Amino acid sequence: MDARKLIDPELLGVVDLIPYDVITRDNLAEVRASIAAMGAGVEAPKFNVSRHHRVITIDGNDIALQISVPDSPGDHQAGLIWLHGGGYIMGDADDDFAPAIAEACGCTVFSVDYRVAPEHPFPAGCDDGYNALNWVSANASEFGLNPGRLAIGGVSAGAGLAAGVCLMSRDRGGVQPAFQLLLYPMLDNLHATASGQIENHPVWNRQTSFNAWEMYLDGNPGSEASPYAAPSRAKDLSGLPTTYITVGTQDLFRDENIEYAQRLMVADVATQLEVFPGVFHAAENFVPQAKISQRMRRSYLDALSAALLALNSQGVK
Repeated sequence: MDARKLIDPELLGVVDLIPYDVITRDNLAEVRASIAAMGAGVEAPKFNVSRHHRVITIDGNDIALQISVPDSPGDHQAGLIWLHGGGYIMGDADDDFAPAIAEACGCTVFSVDYRVAPEHPFPAGCDDGYNALNWVSANASEFGLNPGRLAIGGVSAGAGLAAGVCLMSRDRGGVQPAFQLLLYPMLDNLHATASGQIENHPVWNRQTSFNAWEMYLDGNPGSEASPYAAPSRAKDLSGLPTTYITVGTQDLFRDENIEYAQRLMVADVATQLEVFPGVFHAAENFVPQAKISQRMRRSYLDALSAALLALNSQGVK
């Protein structure tokens, strides 16, 4: 099946401009350099936020945070721990999602520069996310935040990492976020679904994903992978925070995301699932002006805003 035949027409034009059909260990450095070069030539959007850099040290490991504080903060004293995308093998904390969310939702966003594979395979990145969550909670008063009004979220691999951190925190009795915002999360190292069998999804195809999983997991443990690394492997999803999941119909992760949302609902976790037709992986970021992109962005920003306001109205302490 050709995944491109069902892509929304407004999104289709960018597909052939996206380089690198398959990312491997051998070309990863080149891909990273190419993405950095493309980003260097693009003027960063302006947001009504102030951004601060902070380095925290936990268990001898330095974790860099990019902190986005809205110029007009909401009265809910809420914070979001944000985990960037990049397939567990690329990316950094200095993305546009964090300040955009801070501005739109009136919350302070802590974007975590977690360690990536293959240099730092699992559990390094997950540990960084977990430790950042606990640090923000312990230091909430410094930022004028209520530790009971913390959310965690991410995009793609960052969303998978957020889901893994929630599982880890639940099992360890650590800080449990009040909400998790999962934007087309990378959850399943097996891709044993119908959408996971399609080879040629744009942006993030099946072979690239398997290669990234192998780098992140430092091998191929299959169904024995840790659920903190691949949350689809988790047998028990009870006791997790209220969840929002979104994905496009032309995304490799579509069915694993739908299945995860269904399992959360069965486990009595309040869950909102939004599936957008004709949308490929991260399309709303590549083609932000498209109508379907704007609908998708409004959906997840509205969901986060509503969750934070609900915590305020419920008097969460």
